Amino acid sequence: MLHAENLIKRYGAVRALDGFTLDVAPGEIAGLVGHNGAGKSTFADVLAGLIRPDAGTVTTVARGEIGVAPQHLALYPSATAREHLRLFGTLAGLRRRALTAAADEVIADLMLGDFLDRRAGLLSGGQQRRVQAAIAMLHRPRLLVMDEPTAGADPQTRQSLLTALRRRAADGCAVLYTTHYLPELAELGASVAVADRGRIIARGTSSELLSGLPSEVRVLAGAGPAVSVRTTDPAAALVELLGAIGGPVHEIDVRRPSLDDLYESLTVSRGAQP
Repeated sequence: MLHAENLIKRYGAVRALDGFTLDVAPGEIAGLVGHNGAGKSTFADVLAGLIRPDAGTVTTVARGEIGVAPQHLALYPSATAREHLRLFGTLAGLRRRALTAAADEVIADLMLGDFLDRRAGLLSGGQQRRVQAAIAMLHRPRLLVMDEPTAGADPQTRQSLLTALRRRAADGCAVLYTTHYLPELAELGASVAVADRGRIIARGTSSELLSGLPSEVRVLAGAGPAVSVRTTDPAAALVELLGAIGGPVHEIDVRRPSLDDLYESLTVSRGAQP
């Protein structure tokens, strides 16, 4: 569905993409994570056809089978949400009943009904994000590129979008989802691609990438301070701590490694390389 290999994109002396390689299969939601400047949005712009890479190859579906929700809001302020759907649906080749049916579907999925006939310039940021996502999904593309689609969004917007994306992936759509909100990837059941300095430095499922990272075991007993250790074997560490304490325990907490921990461990080790 999507195969990008060794992409290079330079802006003067800066390499926004520096050997960027990534595959996304049909029905897969691939979460692309990384700090600002890691190459996420540049890659999304390449897929959208907004920029061309200086080197490397991208193999994907036909241009008309890609839906893109850009990171920055890009709606016509004087046009209503309904008019946006009609315009972009027509540009995607939808006509009459097909356009009406497609519009009705995304209106329901993303809960646009309350502001459908309100001008985009009068909508909140979260409402505009929902309209942009609806435009991207309207023609049922085989590849969806969602670039920070919930940035600054309210919880209702975020939840409606995640639910709609899971439904599209279940129907076979490939989804590339860039985000800074790492817990969203767990909600989506997404695979993870970690970008740093214009390339992918780790790729796999959350469980695969987090295996081997230490958990933190914390025990609070008596009147003293809590005792905590970081370990890859939390069960054994907990038994050892409880045996050493030998008294009443007030609180036990085991914090499993998160995607934030993964990203920190990868970028720290990468920065330490000569």
